Amino acid sequence: MTTDLHGPAPAGPRITVLRPPSSTAVRGYPPPVDSSATATQHDRDGDSDGLRRPSVQGPRPLAGDGAEAADVGVLEAVIARRVREYRRAAGLTVGDMAQRVGISKAMLSKIENAQTSCSLTTLARLAQGLEVPVTALFRGLDVDREAVFVPAGSGARIVRRGSKVGHEYALLGALRGAHKRMEALLVTLTEASEVFPLFQHSGTELIYMLEGVMVYGHGDARYEMHPGDALQFDGEGPHGPEALLELPIRFLAVTAYGEAPPHA
Repeated sequence: MTTDLHGPAPAGPRITVLRPPSSTAVRGYPPPVDSSATATQHDRDGDSDGLRRPSVQGPRPLAGDGAEAADVGVLEAVIARRVREYRRAAGLTVGDMAQRVGISKAMLSKIENAQTSCSLTTLARLAQGLEVPVTALFRGLDVDREAVFVPAGSGARIVRRGSKVGHEYALLGALRGAHKRMEALLVTLTEASEVFPLFQHSGTELIYMLEGVMVYGHGDARYEMHPGDALQFDGEGPHGPEALLELPIRFLAVTAYGEAPPHA
């Protein structure tokens, strides 16, 4: 008889580790890869418990894909509006236009409802049928243009040659870069204006009288200007106010330049 010096093993919790067979799919996870016909049928029809297993998803689209898709949608919408606009202006029905362009009515309807993307060939046909340049079909696409709003009385005060003799100049906004081809000023003349310097600069200038009466000279000509009067002239000729008849005087001076304006 053999005596166990250690005695019986102490009682404790019994731990059982369960591992699913390799051929059994774990609930909530895709089944294991199996090249057999049975596994193929299993993947197609689901398990016997009636649960459909989640499919493996492909890679997510990149962050830029959504923005690009949105841009494409905007392009289609712009083309749709322009085609419909020009077709109606020409007095053509959808059928007439489709026949003229050589596409089906269904295709033209999809184009006018932004439900399809036009090929370059189709765009050329549409432009030819509508008798407009191809670029006209994209009008309104580039809407992100600069604009400057100046509330009443908030124009920036700037210095010009006449500032030394009491002329006040308020700049009515200015665009930047290549679009800065025009300068609009609100000019005010008061009793403090005693000397009237002559101005010469590049570009074409327009003066529009708002208040008061003055005599304005350009070259050898003189013009008595009242509210509502306008004078347009070549800025290269010497010009400026010569007599202040009724004060205060306010007028709008707009100068258009062929290129960017020179520094003041």
